[in-house]
Amino acid sequence: MSNKQARSAESAEELSVNTVDEAHLLEEDDTEMPELSVAELTEKLAQAELNAQENWDKMLRTQAEMENLKRRVDKDLDNTRKFALERFAKELINVIDSLELGIQASVSESPEVVKLREGSELTLKQFEATLARFNIVPVEAVGKPFNPELHQAVSTQPNGEVEPNTVLIVFQKGYLLNDRLLRPAMVVVSKAIDLPPENTPKIDEQA
Repeated sequence: MSNKQARSAESAEELSVNTVDEAHLLEEDDTEMPELSVAELTEKLAQAELNAQENWDKMLRTQAEMENLKRRVDKDLDNTRKFALERFAKELINVIDSLELGIQASVSESPEVVKLREGSELTLKQFEATLARFNIVPVEAVGKPFNPELHQAVSTQPNGEVEPNTVLIVFQKGYLLNDRLLRPAMVVVSKAIDLPPENTPKIDEQA
């Protein structure tokens, strides 16, 4: 046998061995992956769908929580912007109180007092305009029903011309900052006039 024929025989033998090995591996793979019944496949599919739904629900809950957190943060930032002036505004309305008291006390009609009163009134108007630009406004009080969220009653006064619990007098103005109470108005509130009972014995004036 020539060398060429010998090499051909060896190659054929190696190919045959490799083919046998591959067939053996395929048989092993077949034994490792048994066929599943339709019922088992259906069960696995149902479980996979259930897992997918649970993961989807978790994702939706997480997304909702993130949106709620964003809204809370935005609200906190908005409140911070709105009410950052609160402390300064409280100090400023104390200055306005002093101006108003000074104007009320300047009853003299002497030229000096009149000039001082007019200057104070002009300054007061400028202060009020400045407050209004920053949404700081007085609490409505006189003639309004008493509101414990906006008014602080310092006394009551009998009055038959208005409904009970109506604000009659304002001792000190209240203020709102962006619709939130900055300071309550100190007020006098009406109450019903006490009438004598109808069954009170009448005094005989001729006795």
